[in-house]
Amino acid sequence: MPTPPASGPRDILARYQQAMLDMSADDLADLYAVDGVHEFPFTAPGMPPRFQGSEEVRAGYRAAWGGSPAQPREIHDVVVHESTDPEVIVVEQTVSGILTSTGQSFSVPGLLVIRVRDGLIVHVRDYMDGLGLARAMGRA
Repeated sequence: MPTPPASGPRDILARYQQAMLDMSADDLADLYAVDGVHEFPFTAPGMPPRFQGSEEVRAGYRAAWGGSPAQPREIHDVVVHESTDPEVIVVEQTVSGILTSTGQSFSVPGLLVIRVRDGLIVHVRDYMDGLGLARAMGRA
């Protein structure tokens, strides 16, 4: 795995959001430290409560995106809150897209707490409305 150039949390956020829109598990996982953690405090149906390490992030998102009709098209209403810790930002955002199975649109609000150290994500808490997405897909 190539080591990205040193980047701060806002730079990593832009790359993170692009990986989400591209549904690229590889691009997303490459943003994480080898031992980085991605937690889902409010678990969505079919999602584990956490991915431990960049390879679990890669495999987990590859499986989730490969089996999902949800195609994100836009990330909007983005508000970034700086913290007193220069490694941490808090991000409010909404992901909108289309369900390829029905053509129906969806919109999922979320909150991310991202910690970046030495240009790599070491910890994410992902408070996504997974139940709202599951409802939109007819799975809840």
